[in-house]
Amino acid sequence: MDSFAPETLAIAAAIAAAAGLIRGVTGFGGAMVMSPPLALLLGPLAAIPIVLLLEALAGTPMLVQTRALVKWRVIGPIIIAACVTIPLGALVLVNSDPLVMRRAIAVTVIVFALLLLAGWRYSGSHGLPVALGLGAVSGTLVGATSLGGPPVIIYLLAGPDRIETTRANLTFFLSAVSAAGLAGLWLNDALTWRALGAAALLAPGYFGGIALGMYLFPRFDDRRYRQLALALMAVVSLGILLA
Repeated sequence: MDSFAPETLAIAAAIAAAAGLIRGVTGFGGAMVMSPPLALLLGPLAAIPIVLLLEALAGTPMLVQTRALVKWRVIGPIIIAACVTIPLGALVLVNSDPLVMRRAIAVTVIVFALLLLAGWRYSGSHGLPVALGLGAVSGTLVGATSLGGPPVIIYLLAGPDRIETTRANLTFFLSAVSAAGLAGLWLNDALTWRALGAAALLAPGYFGGIALGMYLFPRFDDRRYRQLALALMAVVSLGILLA
């Protein structure tokens, strides 16, 4: 299959590097930054596997450091339910109009960016039925848009765990469902060598951005930077929605 044009990959690499920078500083947001512009640039069917592959690999170093902090009884049911519904989301992606999916991705980012920006916290139950329902919704979003993280972020931030535990749970969740999302796309014949090759070319910029962001993290006011990053995600996605 033909590869993407060099100028297209150059723009995509810049997008990936910016996404990595934001993830390195804030600890999340890589997919939220990358998905809308890459879907516009490359098309949703190419963009989603690229984002999922980069997200799956990005969490690996952190998993080595944080695996002892993961609370399996909290994140385990969410991951299991998400893995069950990811193929459903992938089926939606494969059979939907690209323009509709591009706009759906943009709307998803706008909604969750505004919720996180406003500091909204989930205040309901944290029992098993809620965890399974949340996982099912997140899995569908992962398969269809690559954006299953924000609902889980909102849920975990409302819990009683320390921030280190929440970050470990979220890191494991994102890596696990991203890998499962790739499997779901493969089962639907949506994981192409073209997308894998593009992901390999974008990986250095993305991981370089993460490394730079982690280096710059102590020099930033974390709360204000997160607010700025979320506002930027919402504005960029709004522009793509209206394009």
